[in-house]
Amino acid sequence: MTIRPDDDGLAYRSGVQLFALSFLALFLELLLIRWVPSAVRLVAYYANLMLISSFLGLGLGALISRRGLRLFRLFPLALVVNVGFIFLSRLALLPGSTTEYRFFNATPTVMNYTVLVGIFALNVIIFVPLGERIGQLFNALPALRAYAWDLGGSLCGTLAFGAFSLLAFSPFWGMVAVAALFLALSRARLLIWTLGGFAAALTLVFVVTDHRALWSPYYYITAHHPDGSILDVSETPGPLRTMTDPPIYEVRVNQDFYQPHGTMNPARFSPESAEARRAAETRGQYFLPYVIKPDPRRVVVVGAGGGQDVEAALLNGVERVDAVEIDPGLVSLARRLSASGVYDDPRVRVVVDDARAFLQRTEEKYDLIVFGYLDSQALFSSMSSIRLDGYVYTVESIRTAYGRLTDDGVLSLSFFTGANVWLLDKLLRTVREATGVRPISYAYRGGQITLFSFKNQPSQVPEESGEWKRFTGDPPDGPIPTDDWPYLYLSEKTVPSDYLVVIGILLALSIVAVLGLMPRGAGIGEGHFFFLGVGFLLLQTRSIATCSLYFGTTWMVTTVIVAGVLLMVLMANYVVLRHLTRFSRALYIPLMISLGVVYLVPTDLILSFPLAGRVAWSLLAVPLPIFFAGLIFSTTFRTSPGPSASLGANLIGATIGGFLEYAGMAIGHQGLGLFVMAAYLASLVVVGRRAGAGR
Repeated sequence: MTIRPDDDGLAYRSGVQLFALSFLALFLELLLIRWVPSAVRLVAYYANLMLISSFLGLGLGALISRRGLRLFRLFPLALVVNVGFIFLSRLALLPGSTTEYRFFNATPTVMNYTVLVGIFALNVIIFVPLGERIGQLFNALPALRAYAWDLGGSLCGTLAFGAFSLLAFSPFWGMVAVAALFLALSRARLLIWTLGGFAAALTLVFVVTDHRALWSPYYYITAHHPDGSILDVSETPGPLRTMTDPPIYEVRVNQDFYQPHGTMNPARFSPESAEARRAAETRGQYFLPYVIKPDPRRVVVVGAGGGQDVEAALLNGVERVDAVEIDPGLVSLARRLSASGVYDDPRVRVVVDDARAFLQRTEEKYDLIVFGYLDSQALFSSMSSIRLDGYVYTVESIRTAYGRLTDDGVLSLSFFTGANVWLLDKLLRTVREATGVRPISYAYRGGQITLFSFKNQPSQVPEESGEWKRFTGDPPDGPIPTDDWPYLYLSEKTVPSDYLVVIGILLALSIVAVLGLMPRGAGIGEGHFFFLGVGFLLLQTRSIATCSLYFGTTWMVTTVIVAGVLLMVLMANYVVLRHLTRFSRALYIPLMISLGVVYLVPTDLILSFPLAGRVAWSLLAVPLPIFFAGLIFSTTFRTSPGPSASLGANLIGATIGGFLEYAGMAIGHQGLGLFVMAAYLASLVVVGRRAGAGR
């Protein structure tokens, strides 16, 4: 049914329903991206494929929206099957890789890949019913008004999830919100079995997620007693800061060990206790920087975590410590569980921020800069393959930190390289390139290393400190992480084989599904929207990566950028509704010029700007291509004979754009800018062919 222009009441109700559906789809998409990697460790480094499969599901649903299949009513069943599969897969292990360093992985097996493909395929299926209903409403409403409702719902869904993630994230209550929204959109006669489906899904979510855990903006965090049992993180377990032999708790993120929370102060332990022996072993690791650089006055610790690097500084008489930690959840947990109490010490200034962003902004000079064990185990964005600490371990970042040292200052960088000699060599090359001097290096059993770079090289340093032994070596040539290629954890510029296997399988399934479900009569016009989708997703990905480099890879920056992108597209749609009566190929001129400017201006130049300059660039220059691309989409979408098919093609294109983002592992993110230009030029070619065909 197509709503007549004079039927304002029905059009408004349909628009509100489309708004709610888009809100629901976006909220559910972000919820699953956040929850599934914590429930199934296997998904930790593939979280962006959750986003891609969501786009694919919505696109396939829009493509079949005219077939009258009424799949929307099956959404609760699809959700139950998906959550049930996640429940059964929660013990699956992360596959290892010869080219990428991953924490706590296992030998790749057929089962690993079966679970991965199963999770992503079922994620597609969840979104097909929502995409079908969205497509039906697009066909019923005027195209641009439908698109405005859709964008408005997506924007509000993004903002709502951001607030939910900050204030009280819970996968259980998130699913309750999804169920409530769906029930509000459903017909009364569907309620009985629909409620049963949601009840089953909520039960499984509750079982998979431990209620004693803490959800930070980045991780699912659990704290464990020394005997391995889980501690309720909402409670403070006794007078930790005054007791003798206080426990040292083990903190895990996404079910794997991450850091200890406790004290290493020898005065707090009985001489022969197990806790005293563990604290003594820990001191050797964290005291090493103060053996190499005695008596520093000002110290900054980036990646402060549970506070052990900070406590080491205080125990060595440091006057002032800046403790920088990106995750507020870890800081909050350390305040409750760490017997040291360092985050409440008046000599310590706690800064919740991205390490790279802090070092870029601060004007302070430090006697000692300590890079703690950041060891990120998550991607910084669902639209990127870059890890949370990707921009911290680049040549430019280390060079910035080195520039924050006093004239006789020292930079200390600790890392767990395991048995990966290539990773050690890569770190040595990176620090040497950034500072211009060969670092002095120490190693401890099990693959722990600490590198030191001096502003004034000392004439003599100790050969050992406890069990830490100095080593020398001349690493062979090889790639080093830069702001354009921020992949410390990759041994070479390539896409790891397991990513290629999973992407290849999903791509093949996507092509088969699209060819089988593409509506009759679809032609080259849908190709135009397909290429716009490819370009848009890649453009959004690059915008997030670029702005995160300028302001930090925090969840807030990512949320603001995603919301800003949606707002820019909404503004473009409004301009077309009010002022642009028809499409002109001349719109591609400002699009390509703005893309060229963003591509050619080096990031180093923008990073050299003061904060106001970086903000101005990010608000004025970075969004311009998105705005012009939005004008092109809306002016051509208005005259589309099949809005749902065009929307579906656009979402399928976004899926392909998501797959192409992985190419950044091989060519760098600057190279992705060429893919963006190629996609938009391809859409221009298709538009020309459509005009030539008289369509």
